[in-house]
Amino acid sequence: MTGLGNEGTLIDALGVFDAVRPRLFGIAYRMLGSVTEAEDVVQDAWLRWQQTDRSQVRDPVGFLITTTSRIALNAATSARARREFYPGPWLPEPVDTSADPMFQAERNESLELAVLLLLERLTPAERAVYVLHEAFDYPFRLVGEVLGISEANARQLGRRARMHLAQERRDPVARADHGRLLRAFLTAARSGDLTQLEKLLAETAVSYADGGGAVRAAQLPIVGRDNVARYILGLVRKFGSDLSLEIVESNGEAAILLSRAGTAVGLVTVDASPDGIERVLIILNPQKLTRFQR
Repeated sequence: MTGLGNEGTLIDALGVFDAVRPRLFGIAYRMLGSVTEAEDVVQDAWLRWQQTDRSQVRDPVGFLITTTSRIALNAATSARARREFYPGPWLPEPVDTSADPMFQAERNESLELAVLLLLERLTPAERAVYVLHEAFDYPFRLVGEVLGISEANARQLGRRARMHLAQERRDPVARADHGRLLRAFLTAARSGDLTQLEKLLAETAVSYADGGGAVRAAQLPIVGRDNVARYILGLVRKFGSDLSLEIVESNGEAAILLSRAGTAVGLVTVDASPDGIERVLIILNPQKLTRFQR
């Protein structure tokens, strides 16, 4: 790709940056699991692009992807340390992918909340390789160049990341089956049908609730089919009869939005295998629900 020319005007720079912004944001969001932190990374990348002698850049898109990836990698390292002190389970910040143009492309498995949660268990370097190779289909040679490591090292990190994820997650169900399970889950929760809810859950189901210290939520994961079912029904009762539950799209798949008087108070998404619902992720932290306020 040719450079921007000797003039390198700010208008030219903005045009190039805006064209690739959705991909830069997608990389940063998958690396961090936070919209706010991803936006900060993209803003930092823009500032560096402004300050660069762009007439010397032969591949502007490659430069921006490399810059964003490296900033995100550093941010992921510091975020990992901060989240050790998070009040209760930390869950990724959900996004309304039905309305956000930043996510119209590359809606793959790496965007799902359950996968983003599992990516937290990887090292920042493993996560970076996984995101660039699996989500954006960059070859390991290019991934190595972006991250400043050898191709062999990139392959090793990618293999390690896939192995960790395979150990943590059973084969997911098809999208249609996921939607069917979620709708049945919603029906059982609305009606208070404990038996039906238990039938939908895998025996080793786990529920995570993120209140962020702002809303009371379980401070530890709830483990086991019976315990998770009772916790879900108790949560619905706690919120009261005026609670509205509806199916929305979050992170490229169906989710349940909980709202009261038009204000979003929770979002529930599930991860399922052929054995049933394996994980229930419940976001109650108001700061993580701003994308779903009507």
